[in-house]
Amino acid sequence: MRTNAIVFRRPGELGVEDLALDPVGAREIVVETLWSGISSGTERLLLEGTMPPFPGMGYPLVPGYESVGRVVNGLDGEGPQSGDLVFVPGARGYVDARGLFGATASRLIADVAKVVPLPETLAEEGTLLALAATAHHALALKGSTPPDLIVGHGVLGRLIARLSIALGNPAPTVWEADPARRDDSRYEVIDGAADTRTDYASIIDASGFPAILDTAIAHLTRGGEITLAGFYHDPLSFAFPAAFMREARFRVAAEFDRSDIDAVLGLVTRGKLDFGDLITHRTAPTDAKDAYDTAFNDPSCLKMILDWRTCS
Repeated sequence: MRTNAIVFRRPGELGVEDLALDPVGAREIVVETLWSGISSGTERLLLEGTMPPFPGMGYPLVPGYESVGRVVNGLDGEGPQSGDLVFVPGARGYVDARGLFGATASRLIADVAKVVPLPETLAEEGTLLALAATAHHALALKGSTPPDLIVGHGVLGRLIARLSIALGNPAPTVWEADPARRDDSRYEVIDGAADTRTDYASIIDASGFPAILDTAIAHLTRGGEITLAGFYHDPLSFAFPAAFMREARFRVAAEFDRSDIDAVLGLVTRGKLDFGDLITHRTAPTDAKDAYDTAFNDPSCLKMILDWRTCS
C-alpha cells in the first residue's frame, strides 16, 4: 500500500509526499483519513527543529495525532469495523519516514487498541479529541482544585474552561492578551495585565509561555497551585521570594490517556460539552505549506483542519 502524507523532510521544510507503507500487522487496522488537525504546539516545534529530545525523533517524519477517518480494513469481530468513524491518535508503517506521531496522511496503519470509535455527529470536530483529552487530564490530576483562572484563550484554554464548567465547576476567569480572542460569553475573558486579583487558588496555564510563572505567582493566594498544561521548549524559572511567601504549589499535566478520552466522549454524548466554533480554518493538504503557516502565525486561527477528502 501507499499513502499521501505530510512530511517534514528536515526542519523548515514540509510537503505532501507519496510514501510506501509496511504490511499491516496482526493487531493493526487500515483507516482512510477524512480530516487531520494541525497542532500549533508540538508540530511547530517539530517543524522548527526545536523539539526537545523525544523517543523516535528524527527526519524525515510524518507528524500528527489528530486524525479522523473511516476503517477500511478492520479485524474480524474485534474493535472498530469497516465503515466505522474513528479517531486516530497516531500511526506507523512508513517505509521511508518516521511516524512522529504519524497520523497526518491519507491512509493510516494504526494499532486497533488505540483507535477510538466516534459518533457520526462529531465528524471533523473529532479531530479536537486529543486536545480535549489533554484539557481533561489537566483538570483530573489527583488532588487538584478546579481552576478559578486559566491563562490563554487558544483552543486548549477554551477546552479547559468548557470542560471545567461541564464537570460542574464554577465558571473560571480566563486571561487573554489578544482582544480578538476574548470572544466567549460562557465565562469572563480579560486582559491579564489589568487583573488586580491576588487570591486565585488554582491557576492552569494553557499559554505555553515559558515566562508565565512569575506573573501567575503574583496573582496566587497563599497555598495556591499552578498547573502547567502547555508544552514548554524553553526552561521555566521563577523568583523564589514571591513563591515562598505564598507557599505556592506546582503541578505538571502530562500526556492524556484513554480514560481522559472516554470521559470527554461521555460529556459530548450527554450534551454537556460541545466543540462549536473551535475549528476556524480548513484547507486541502495540497496547500499544506500555507496551512501550517496560518496555523502557527495567524492569531485568528484557533484550529486548522486538513481535509483529505479533497485528495484523490
